[in-house]
Amino acid sequence: MLKRLIMGGILGLLGLGLAGSPLFASEETIPLDKVKIDLSDFPSLQRGAQTFMNYCSGCHGLKFVRYSTMAQDIGIVDRNGKVLEQAVKDNLMFVGDKISDSIVPAMQKAEGAAWFGVAPPDLSLTVRAKGADWVYSYLRAFYPDAKRPWGVNNRVFPDVAMPHVLNDLQATLSPPEYDRLVADLVNFLSYAAEPHQLARKRLGVFVLLFLGVFLVFAALLKREYWKEVK
Repeated sequence: MLKRLIMGGILGLLGLGLAGSPLFASEETIPLDKVKIDLSDFPSLQRGAQTFMNYCSGCHGLKFVRYSTMAQDIGIVDRNGKVLEQAVKDNLMFVGDKISDSIVPAMQKAEGAAWFGVAPPDLSLTVRAKGADWVYSYLRAFYPDAKRPWGVNNRVFPDVAMPHVLNDLQATLSPPEYDRLVADLVNFLSYAAEPHQLARKRLGVFVLLFLGVFLVFAALLKREYWKEVK
């Protein structure tokens, strides 16, 4: 699957993150399917990263995420916690020379604007803006529609201008397999939307423990100061 359909991603120029663009005719509210987000599930994040790089990165970037940071955060490391740079370069880096580079799309904005009339959006904050359930439901809601320019429409986003870039995968995978692939992709995009949230949550645990200990000492100190008053 690796290194295929980079140009297929270019066909997906008008994809996620273009909400509000004139290329979208309308957006309706329908019940959304739930997706489980687990940023501690490294295999899921790694599979999602592969799908993104192979099917989305031709058009869309993650400008707030660096390859090196991503690799560290999703577990592409050796036993000593060192990033496996060659593995990242071989399997996930199709644009850029340095592992410290930000994740940028293969297509330039000017090219996108010239070819399609609009530059491709960055997907760094897509899940934060739309919600994980929306993105998950959207990617599973394409259906054939000969009246549309790309031959498909979308139940979550009617008259969407995006082609179904995951169509080949959906045609070859079983429904449960495709649902898992999309869930992994959304899990990865959830990570990209806020790369430091796991570290923040871990820090939050220590902060709460500190406050708990501090509360005990504060209560003891209060009792010591007030015992004479009573």
